[in-house]
Amino acid sequence: MLQDVVVSVLLIAGALMSLAAGVGLVRFPDLLSRMHAATKPQVLGLLLFLLALAVENGTWLLVPLLVLCWVFQLLTSPVSAHMVGRAGYRTRHLRRDLLTLDELDDVVARAAGEGAPEDRRPPRQGGHPGRAVPRGDSGVPEA
Repeated sequence: MLQDVVVSVLLIAGALMSLAAGVGLVRFPDLLSRMHAATKPQVLGLLLFLLALAVENGTWLLVPLLVLCWVFQLLTSPVSAHMVGRAGYRTRHLRRDLLTLDELDDVVARAAGEGAPEDRRPPRQGGHPGRAVPRGDSGVPEA
């Protein structure tokens, strides 16, 4: 009896999290918000479903498989969201008026060849006299 109540609560909570992810995909205004809605509640909803399966099964035989499923979801969901966000940012499919801070603007401008203030610094002393020393973001010469 108690096991059925716990399983029911876990399944309902997992379904609500999945529903929240679906509603967020439909209702949020831009790509970055939708990407967040697609990953965060969906992973938690899957965890609740897997916990319900583990409690319902009652043995430890299924737990390693369920943990593997959840770890795989934890590894793939953020990576796919990152790639979708990156592609959306580079193709300008986002609303810049909703961004409070755009940390990628300088990086994309440098990659496009427009140059950023860091690129106009004189090269660091040392190294070969005829060529500039490439630097990372920290100002330390790269190998």
